[in-house]
Amino acid sequence: MNVITDLERWGNSHRPGFLDVFRIVLGAFITYKGLYFITHMAELKMTTAGINTYFAGITLAHYIVFAHILGGPLIFFGLFTRIVCFIQLPILIGAVFMVNAPKGFLSIGQHMELWLSIVVFIGLIVFMVFGAGRYSIDAKRRREMEHANL
Repeated sequence: MNVITDLERWGNSHRPGFLDVFRIVLGAFITYKGLYFITHMAELKMTTAGINTYFAGITLAHYIVFAHILGGPLIFFGLFTRIVCFIQLPILIGAVFMVNAPKGFLSIGQHMELWLSIVVFIGLIVFMVFGAGRYSIDAKRRREMEHANL
């Protein structure tokens, strides 16, 4: 547990300020994708239908929607950011390597999402390391805890 605490402390002290804006945009985009998937559930189920286990595709589709709709606002406001980013990672790994990568970088039409999936994936990793930033609920809670311990 000491390594994780040291990594959090290092990430909090070496964090560039522009990442707060990127975190807010990332949270809004993940929320948008969750709402998009809810309104296009048949398309999402068709994407996850390649899994041949009983009800696995439907379960995965619902996990994606739930994680995006719950996790997007949490990332947006900077609450439990590292945990929420960790929960989002399996979804983005699947989006990058299983859904979008086989279509390629230069696919035509509506499926030009590989670049976007890679940016979101890298963003989630960055926020797992650096945390939510100065303008977040996590930072406010951390300051209150430090003030209470004094």
